[in-house]
Amino acid sequence: MDKIPMTAAGYTALEEELKHRQQVERPRIIQQITDARTHGDLSENAEYHAAKEQQSINEGHIAELEDKLARAEVIDVSKLSGETIKFGATVTLVDEDTDERRVWQIVGEPEADAKKGKISVASPLARALVGKTKGASVEVVTPGGAKAYEVKKVEWR
Repeated sequence: MDKIPMTAAGYTALEEELKHRQQVERPRIIQQITDARTHGDLSENAEYHAAKEQQSINEGHIAELEDKLARAEVIDVSKLSGETIKFGATVTLVDEDTDERRVWQIVGEPEADAKKGKISVASPLARALVGKTKGASVEVVTPGGAKAYEVKKVEWR
């Protein structure tokens, strides 16, 4: 079983989602199933079948979250330092074509969210950045074509 690297914040978010699915969603779905059973013939009861499907999906998510939490390797980013980019680093990049600045934190797969500026350590951009230092030029092949970035800053927060 491979360990899954993640930050403490990512671990906490997974724990909260698991707790919500177990303590809020599970009882709500069980109540829906109970209510649907009172409507008669289960073979033709769409509400019952929909609730059972929801239950199956929710239980699948619970099992997935429990697996990720069991395999989590929590890395305290505040204790990391250095000039070399690695897991947990917050990197400021400038697109060499458009001069657009972007700030990315390299995090574990379960907590990656591009809208929040967090990219997976397994993403093409993160793989290109790992091992580089401030001032380095990085080229990444994206679905939209090759992009070139310059590393402006490496931080640990």
